[in-house]
Amino acid sequence: MDILTYLLANLHRILHLTLEHAMLVGVAVGCAVLIGVPLGILVTRYRWLSGAVLGLATVVLTIPSIALFGLMIPVLSHIGQGIGYAPAVAAVFLYALLPIMRNTCLALQHIDASIKEAGIGIGMTFWQRLRLVDLPLAVPVILGGVRTAVVMNIGVMAIAAVVGAGGLGVLILRGISQSDIRQLVVGAVMVSLLAIVADWLLNRLQRALTPKGIR
Repeated sequence: MDILTYLLANLHRILHLTLEHAMLVGVAVGCAVLIGVPLGILVTRYRWLSGAVLGLATVVLTIPSIALFGLMIPVLSHIGQGIGYAPAVAAVFLYALLPIMRNTCLALQHIDASIKEAGIGIGMTFWQRLRLVDLPLAVPVILGGVRTAVVMNIGVMAIAAVVGAGGLGVLILRGISQSDIRQLVVGAVMVSLLAIVADWLLNRLQRALTPKGIR
């Protein structure tokens, strides 16, 4: 009952932190899509790059999240952005890069060879086939990587409160430091609900962008 009372009494602030959390994740994953999809295409085009690029992204993903946030502080301090928004977005961007890039590679590599041959047979260049045939067919798998990145990093972003980025992690950290179970539970539940809603919305987008012939 105390938790519900706390939720209702602080609803405006909780909604503000939820929106802030969603925006942090959205910017980080959006940047990862803009970089990860072209990198995935590049790796598909030049296979010799795959080991180095995917290997480096995998190594980044193995770094504990709190350590990666900490590493961003001295790196970004050189441009006066060591605390707050920038290190949080940078760390989550790096975490989101691997699933997006890997799914792009897998999607493009597993397109039926006969479809590629048909494109070549009618005189399409690599970039024409990519734009008109390969990417539309790869959309479901690429968006699957985006969904994975978003859901995973909504949880990771909760740790961003330790570098002053805000978001729902503020409630969780304050709940721990003040031994206040209300803030801790509300913060954790809101992170989970945000992940569920984001996954549902991206699933709808995935279905909408999937060509009817392969649904």
